[in-house]
Amino acid sequence: MTETHVSADTIRSIFSAAMTQMYRDEVPRYQEMTRIVGEIDGEALARDPALEARLRRSGAFDLIGVERHGAIRVGRPEELAGLRRLFAVMGMYPVGYYDLTPAGVPVHSTCFRPVEAESIRRCPFRIFTSLLRPELIEGEDLRREAQEILARRRIFTPRCLHLIEIFEANGGLGEALAIEFVHEALHTFRWRGEATVTAGVYEAYRKAHPLVADVVCFHGPHINHLTLPTLDIDAAQQALAERGLDPKSIVEGPPQRQFPILLRQTSFKAIAEPVRFAGRDEARGEHRARFGEIEQRGAALTAKGRALYDRLLAETLAANPPRDGATSDYRAELGRRFAAFPDDAATLRAQGLAFFRYAPGENRGAGGDVETLLRDGALIAEPITYEDFLPVSAAGIFQSNLGEGGRRELSASANREAFEHALGTKVADEMAIYAHEEKSSLERALAALGQRSPMAENAGR
Repeated sequence: MTETHVSADTIRSIFSAAMTQMYRDEVPRYQEMTRIVGEIDGEALARDPALEARLRRSGAFDLIGVERHGAIRVGRPEELAGLRRLFAVMGMYPVGYYDLTPAGVPVHSTCFRPVEAESIRRCPFRIFTSLLRPELIEGEDLRREAQEILARRRIFTPRCLHLIEIFEANGGLGEALAIEFVHEALHTFRWRGEATVTAGVYEAYRKAHPLVADVVCFHGPHINHLTLPTLDIDAAQQALAERGLDPKSIVEGPPQRQFPILLRQTSFKAIAEPVRFAGRDEARGEHRARFGEIEQRGAALTAKGRALYDRLLAETLAANPPRDGATSDYRAELGRRFAAFPDDAATLRAQGLAFFRYAPGENRGAGGDVETLLRDGALIAEPITYEDFLPVSAAGIFQSNLGEGGRRELSASANREAFEHALGTKVADEMAIYAHEEKSSLERALAALGQRSPMAENAGR
């Protein structure tokens, strides 16, 4: 009798819960952040009685307080390709290409995540994964040594690799093997507090770039942060400061709005953790890389909407970049610039700036085109939540947790082709995923109303 395979969504849920517990045990400050976010979300629900109904309607209520993502950094193409195989067991696939070099961070990245809407509702957990670009390490000797150090390490246990092979051969894992797989996979992301190099070598890489030291000098891609969702990120940012958790100076992303778009993020700054270095003297020191993050997600923008967002953000940064001690100036500038971005669902949909999910309404007897059906209540349009990341925001979070040493001028261009070669596959286009979800939801809704599916073109992009 063939053993029943555990679903990828279930394995991802088990892994997410285990990862969360591991990180909370390793980083006590993250537990305090979790308590703060819980309080803020409770206040937001009490303040807005209609909020709970909206969250329940969208399926998001049960995900309050559930970690949305973590982040890791790897050093070699072989490590990235291995992670692709590992995450596939959990139904997580590479979506999007992110070049962080314009912000002085010597990596390029993707997000391993579920891609189907139902899978996201079951467990939204994803891992933002960055690959070091060794050609951007200053100094030929350091570059060569970094590659030699990285070539010696193995980030997966032999049993984990064997379980991945079983999954690939059989198309799934039974319950016992799925639980064992999660246990073995966690070893890849665990913090050990031990460097693989001497204190002198570590210091050389830290001076070159703190992120390079974090990637090169340790046993593997320890999880460098987990992220909680919140219903009010501005209140959470203020509470972090009031509780002494030392948040970064600004909330990354768009300004506060009536109709949220894309992604807003903040974090408490990386904690200093004790490290034992290699070598006969086993010198001790400290390393800063791990932190806690909070996010608030809004609507996914179309290519047209994203172009407007990118332009307004670029204008803001050019006119008044965020500076320590002058963050209020940046926030004011951001607010002024984004006054040009419509702040209500109807306008965003009408102008084709955001993606929407359609469903049949209560007035099933109505007819006409899409706009008429929406006006008469035969169709309902809800924004599709943005499930991906913003390069400028990701770089801002990284930099704030690397200190001033994390800011570099890098002369490099995006290299998606090299990243995908290392990955072993193409990354999915996030815009295509949102467009497909919008189009298919409209076609299903129209079919339920007895309308012809070609009418879906009326809401196209």
